[in-house]
Amino acid sequence: MFRHRTVSVIEELQLVPPSKLGIEDVSKTFRTATGEVLALDRVSLQVNEAEFVCLVGPSGCGKTTLLNIIAGLEKPDSGMVLADGKSVTSPGRDRLVMFQEPALFPWLDVLGNVLFGLKLKPNLTNKDRRNVARYYLELVGLTRFEHANIHELSGGMKQRVSLARALAPNPRVLLMDEPFAALDALTREQLYGDIQQIWKARRKTIVFVTHNVREAACLGDRVLLFSPHPGRIQEEFAVDLPRPRDINSVDLAGYATKIMRALKSFSPERAAAAV
Repeated sequence: MFRHRTVSVIEELQLVPPSKLGIEDVSKTFRTATGEVLALDRVSLQVNEAEFVCLVGPSGCGKTTLLNIIAGLEKPDSGMVLADGKSVTSPGRDRLVMFQEPALFPWLDVLGNVLFGLKLKPNLTNKDRRNVARYYLELVGLTRFEHANIHELSGGMKQRVSLARALAPNPRVLLMDEPFAALDALTREQLYGDIQQIWKARRKTIVFVTHNVREAACLGDRVLLFSPHPGRIQEEFAVDLPRPRDINSVDLAGYATKIMRALKSFSPERAAAAV
């Protein structure tokens, strides 16, 4: 009788090659009660392996829509998304999403929430799944809280659990939709350092949506500025600063100022929300 070979924890925690993404002439229209809204208009973009790309722009410019299309949660009306040369038509374990809200299961403890992302991972024993989950809890600094209830955690700790859950299946691409927007400034600053260290340690291709230009300059290798209605890539900024980066550094502020100046060219009112 044929039996599947089990995978060891060491094998499971090995670095997987990060994906290269290709977005080719992607357009998306939404139909509403008041008519049609063109959210994305012929957006093309290449994301290199292990690159950290931030998408910035005013509300309604299609950033999250593009993220959902890359994830396979939505389909474009035209154009395509390629992950390592293969067309993206549905969600997959190689591309996982971290949302603005943690969306954790309140009936599970911290460890249980991270284990949830490993349930469909093949060829792992239950013991090995727990060891993998504990590795990622250690990576996000929550080892002491593995048996804590979700309602006992702060907002920042919940997002750390959410990050560990997204990382646990060892995806090639991590898609992050304003994951720090609801947190206080001090917690965000701590997480900026953590996510840079984790990105360096685990070598993920990351596409990160944000309204915050300083956050984008702090985290991204490149910052792509989207224009509103319809969403198009208006300008690209390469951030050539060593890591880890300090959100309060003078050099980083210079990049943020350039991005903000370009954003204000759309509308001063919209730019005011992107600080």
